[in-house]
Amino acid sequence: MTEVLFYHLERRSLEDILPGLVERTLERKWRALIKCESADRAAALDTLLWTYDDQSFLPHAQLGDGEPMDQPVLLTVENENANKADVLFLVGGAEPPDWNGEQAQSLSRIVMLFDGRDEEALASARKAWSEAKGGGHEVTYWKQSSAGKWEKQA
Repeated sequence: MTEVLFYHLERRSLEDILPGLVERTLERKWRALIKCESADRAAALDTLLWTYDDQSFLPHAQLGDGEPMDQPVLLTVENENANKADVLFLVGGAEPPDWNGEQAQSLSRIVMLFDGRDEEALASARKAWSEAKGGGHEVTYWKQSSAGKWEKQA
């Protein structure tokens, strides 16, 4: 069973949240795959991960830039887990894997980040929630409090 976390973004943007989540993933000695809905989003996040903090960076690459297995963090638009990640981040409306399939089962965690102000993103997250739960995964829903702290809602 894979742990599936849904992050409802309302107060802060994906660009504000993602680097911290990826940092914590690497601190746990896990590998990360960031699946984007488009090549443009992947390119933008590639730049962000190099520049978000003047004091550090997150080691990463886009699929096609060198050997995927050398990358602790890999950005992609493809369905393949090319770097054998432990954690899959779904951003910008990227389609989740088949919840009953091998990829979903092989991951330690799947994290879906979605814009709570976008009705289409909300509908997609609700559908993914139902399908993940139906697939027997441990599903949690996180939302930011008015103070900006993440609180488990379900």
